[in-house]
Amino acid sequence: MQPTDKLNRPLRDLRISVTDRCNFRCVYCMPKEIFGSDFAFLPHDKLLSFEEITRLTKLFVANGVEKIRITGGEPLLRKGVEMLIKQLSEINGIKDLAMTTNASLLRPRAERLKQAGLHRVSVSLDSLDDNVFMTMNDVRFPVSKVLDGIKAAEDVGLTPIKINAVIKRGMNDDSILKMAEHFRNTGHILRFIEFMDVGNSNGWRLEDTVTTEEIFKTIHSEWPLLPIDQNYEGEVANRFRYKDKAGEIGIIASISQPFCHGCTRSRLSAEGKLYTCLFSGLGHDFRDKLRRRQSDHEIDMFIKHIWGNRKDRYSELRTEETNFQTKVEMSHIGG
Repeated sequence: MQPTDKLNRPLRDLRISVTDRCNFRCVYCMPKEIFGSDFAFLPHDKLLSFEEITRLTKLFVANGVEKIRITGGEPLLRKGVEMLIKQLSEINGIKDLAMTTNASLLRPRAERLKQAGLHRVSVSLDSLDDNVFMTMNDVRFPVSKVLDGIKAAEDVGLTPIKINAVIKRGMNDDSILKMAEHFRNTGHILRFIEFMDVGNSNGWRLEDTVTTEEIFKTIHSEWPLLPIDQNYEGEVANRFRYKDKAGEIGIIASISQPFCHGCTRSRLSAEGKLYTCLFSGLGHDFRDKLRRRQSDHEIDMFIKHIWGNRKDRYSELRTEETNFQTKVEMSHIGG
């Protein structure tokens, strides 16, 4: 029997972090002041192996999961990740196998990822202005190399490509129109994400969040937008198409328009802890169960127990006080 949680939400999506390391130091995710050169990342033996991830994924698929997303950190820093993609692609029942990446390493890997069975990629890109983007990634990585990675993914058919831009007031909010203009008529889906209070280290303040309404009005005033239906139940983005048929955009409104009621996502960290909410501080340890050689039945019952007791709805309950509760870092579970 496939589980539902306390709010009658099914389990449909599993996001799998394969590493907690990243080669960017984005200010809203892994600020350099905290994730500096002396930061202690997970040693390799603490990471789930590809075989462990594959075994767990099969059990999650048996419990209703249809969509798998590989995340990090930056997932392309995990050596041989194509082997994992190949193993996952052979699991019956997975309808969507995707990866979120900063695209810095995508050009030489795109063809191998496609051949391994990856369906598509989502790419993080917060501005087309080099100065703004390099300030945000904080490692002086240029826009041109991200665009080259996107082109490589397009060339091999890792599509539709979603471009994710986190918008922070006073930092890149003046990039909204330029981003929209650039990706119109490309077939790529640009998605703007409200700056969120994920983790404990990004210095989130409500006044730094550019709301969905503001983003919509900015674009709509230049190129009229029409709302369109969700692709599937539980989709997080508000979807719009350009009236002139130049494509689609999405806006993810976790702050101003919480969507907890439809959340079907769970997140597996690189060291094997399952988080039932992006803003959770509690992870359920699967690595220990795997390495103590528990049976598939025992692990299956653990999945059902965790999901059956889930009642997370952080964004709907958010207050100034809850922002200070301990939460897992976004770099640990991939957003």
